[in-house]
Amino acid sequence: MAGRIEDYALIGDMQTAALVCRDGTVDWLCLPRFDSPAVFAGLLGTEEHGYWRIGPAGEGPRAADRRRYRGDSLVLESEWDTPRGTVRVIDFMPPRDGAPQVIRIVEGVSGRVPMRSELRMRFAYGWVVPWVHKVDGRTVAVAGPDSVWLDTSVETYGKDLTTLSDFTVSPGERIAFTISWQPSHHPPPALAEPEASLEATEEFWREWVEHCTYHGPYRDAVVRSLITLKALTYAPTGGIVAAPTTSLPECIGGIRNWDYRFTWLRDAAITLSSLLRTGYREEARAWREWLLRAVAGDPENLQIMYGIAGERELGENELNWLPGYEDSRPVRVGNGAAGQLQLDVYGEVTEALHLAHMTGLARNDYASLLQIKLIEWVEKHWDEPDEGIWEVRGPRRHFVHSKVMTWVAVDRTVKLIESGDVDGPLERWKDLRETIHRDVCEKGYDKERNTFTQSYGSQELDASLLLIPQVGFLPPDDKRVIGTIEAIQRELSTEDGFVLRYPTAGEGLGVDGLEGDEGAFLACSFWLADDLAMIGRVEEARKLFEKLLSLRNDLGLLAEEWDPRLKRQVGNFPQAFSHVPLIDTALRLTASGAYGG
Repeated sequence: MAGRIEDYALIGDMQTAALVCRDGTVDWLCLPRFDSPAVFAGLLGTEEHGYWRIGPAGEGPRAADRRRYRGDSLVLESEWDTPRGTVRVIDFMPPRDGAPQVIRIVEGVSGRVPMRSELRMRFAYGWVVPWVHKVDGRTVAVAGPDSVWLDTSVETYGKDLTTLSDFTVSPGERIAFTISWQPSHHPPPALAEPEASLEATEEFWREWVEHCTYHGPYRDAVVRSLITLKALTYAPTGGIVAAPTTSLPECIGGIRNWDYRFTWLRDAAITLSSLLRTGYREEARAWREWLLRAVAGDPENLQIMYGIAGERELGENELNWLPGYEDSRPVRVGNGAAGQLQLDVYGEVTEALHLAHMTGLARNDYASLLQIKLIEWVEKHWDEPDEGIWEVRGPRRHFVHSKVMTWVAVDRTVKLIESGDVDGPLERWKDLRETIHRDVCEKGYDKERNTFTQSYGSQELDASLLLIPQVGFLPPDDKRVIGTIEAIQRELSTEDGFVLRYPTAGEGLGVDGLEGDEGAFLACSFWLADDLAMIGRVEEARKLFEKLLSLRNDLGLLAEEWDPRLKRQVGNFPQAFSHVPLIDTALRLTASGAYGG
């Protein structure tokens, strides 16, 4: 059985990632890319669907007594204390230079500790049992187009369709295991060099973190979030996945299970914003280039999300042979939301391009042209209903947040024209900006309750309304802004003070067209902390922020949501859309001096 979501650590090579449980089990790994079929899919099923465990022998799976990342890196260390001594396992994926690799080094700390490696590879998300055999002393598993090669200095043997190794490690002794992926019709991958790869991997992360310009009181949390965002970046293209997993449920046992291994323009745009503001210009430039390639010459047909190389077809399917994480069905691959209309995306993309321009990122004429083309489309369609930021699968509505973000798109483009860097119909778009603003204030605001609402004509609230002051639609001291913040605190907060995205309907169908409930949405909770700081309630903001930091697992990682009833993380993991606002709120609180130590 898979561990709790917060029991997992992330390792990755900026092209794919693995999740390692506290007991030393790799339960999730897609090869060779984030969006490839999993070789280990035990996270969404059972051990029959693939896993790789290394730990002390003879006592069954047991959580490590200690674990940590080595400094500011993605090199994981786990330690077990046993009656016979202490042993350490070092897990990492070197930044790719050839075949993708997962390297696991077993190191003796004290005593002589019997160890076992259990490797059960199942290709195609646990569906296909590969042909495992030996080639020149190396173990290789082959199925269809894929092959995975195991290299180690200890003996291996097969039993129950599993590759096993039994060995003993002494103080100072280091025994390495490496798996490498290769197309099955290619020659074998080069033999691994585990120790050299470990040194190079640590050096890579050390040098990367040195570029961080944030040195405030929350530096450890910010740096860990930045490392996580870097790990979610697909290095060959600059695309950024929302999370490296699929179908981790937003409610345990429920149906709200989605594939997040794609690049949402919204998520990637806000990630770019955080990277730019913490010193990472190269990642921002790479994302902008990815965007220009993905949109190509067709901005009128902008999708809300793309594949990590800019693919447009992301058809959604269900894997009925997988029982799902803690019986949360269905398990989905692909994402049908790719075909939705989400007007807010135009605002987020334009805001990201505007920020890149304002922070001095080298000019790109096509980026400016794209921004103009996007606004030409917005001008024609801003007043249409859409599915909104939360990708509802119910009827389209006039979501207030969507309208606000079309205002952002026009506003930032007006400023670009006013700067003299591009030409455009300045007066016409200034009028459009005012028209959208007036429309939102007249149709999306409930005067009696002094709050903006989820959609025109609705009585419901929506946490995305917290972004109104942050994007500059209204100033923080506007009574409508303060009223909205206080209404969300009253009506969308859990007993713990965290924020739900919007009301769900339990057993009925809610505004999102789905049954069931979900946890508190962590990004929205960070947005509330931001807003509280903006309206002068900085101590309250700090307390909420530090309470949110306490939800991170022991390695500083966050999923998408927090289940206030079960007191555990839920949703895909780790989630960019949680780590980005963590960074943003830390920056805001640091600037305000609102911190406790």
